Amino acid sequence: MTRMLWRHARIATFEGNDWGLIDRGALLAEGTQITWVGAEAELPAGLDVDAEHDLGGALLTPGLIDAHTHLVYAGDRTVEFDLRQQGASYEQIARAGGGIRHTVACTRAASDDALFAGALARALALRAGGVTTLEVKSGYGLSLDHEARCLRVARRLGPATGMTIRSTALPAHALPPEFDSRPDDYIDAVVAWLPALHAEGLADAVDAFCDTIGFTPAQTRRVFDAARALGLPVKLHAEQLSDQGGAALAASYGALSADHLEWLSADGIAAMQAAGTVAMLLPGAFYHLRETKLPPVAALRDAGVPMAVATDHNPGSSPALSLPLMMNMACTLFRLTPLEAWLGVTAHAARALGLADRGRLQPGQRADLAVWSLDHPRELAARFGHDPCLAVVTGGVPCTP
Repeated sequence: MTRMLWRHARIATFEGNDWGLIDRGALLAEGTQITWVGAEAELPAGLDVDAEHDLGGALLTPGLIDAHTHLVYAGDRTVEFDLRQQGASYEQIARAGGGIRHTVACTRAASDDALFAGALARALALRAGGVTTLEVKSGYGLSLDHEARCLRVARRLGPATGMTIRSTALPAHALPPEFDSRPDDYIDAVVAWLPALHAEGLADAVDAFCDTIGFTPAQTRRVFDAARALGLPVKLHAEQLSDQGGAALAASYGALSADHLEWLSADGIAAMQAAGTVAMLLPGAFYHLRETKLPPVAALRDAGVPMAVATDHNPGSSPALSLPLMMNMACTLFRLTPLEAWLGVTAHAARALGLADRGRLQPGQRADLAVWSLDHPRELAARFGHDPCLAVVTGGVPCTP
């Protein structure tokens, strides 16, 4: 088993939900796991390693985790940005046949290789910003064959990038044209598709969009019942445009996360707190759509609900490929502290994916690391428009951004 040493670093371990800073620190990994972290002067005597990396005083942190993306798609929706600047709303564009439906048409028409090439370029851009674990949703196929195709593309990203890829089935994302005015029939179809997607090993979780332009709570419940029968965890796009009680519904199923949450109620917060459901904040969509209703961050903080932060990368409402930029937006727009933003893209993001083996630098955790030309991690949240990531390490294997 390969033994790797990183030394002469300022290390932020995030142990105890604090920075956990170690000056002149060192980290040892064997294979894919961290085996030792501490002050370099306290390294075990007579240590034999296969490779040693002197970081020259750079900052070493856990690799970042982007726990909400829609990375597999084809087509372009920048015209919608133009329309919104002229006064059209996201909902108006969607109801006129734009939005998700436009991306579905383009995605269905694209080849597997074209979908993979686009998704790979986006994944590598995220990795260049320090991301080592990535969630990828389907939701732009909206038929069994096309949803499976998109999820297969997502699975291919892991070997191609070295990143951990978690794939989420999101067929209940929008109503496809062939099911116009028949949402219940479409949910029947989704429920029928899930066993096939699960049998092929394509989905690590199941998601849905519960909102005024998505699906009702009753329809969402049927999708979640089907997921539960298969033993798949759930998560939910909830309370983005209105309060449909989606977060409380998701929490009743022990959801990994409820995502967006601008219209989250006190009852929803209480349900999430009781269930241990992570609040997934998506400032990129809030910014790009020029929303004004802020998620209730102070109430989530007071309730002790863990808050994660993600890019929500998608072609329409959050075409962002920088998780550090989302950290800054979470601080400036939503009033997270820099430490909360960091936990939101490390330990809390890992929890939102059901992964307990990453997000902090401590023995037993996966050796997913990011190296930064920074003195303190708060600088990454405070600044924007720069590129301070020097290197990433995935499962103990170094790769260049």
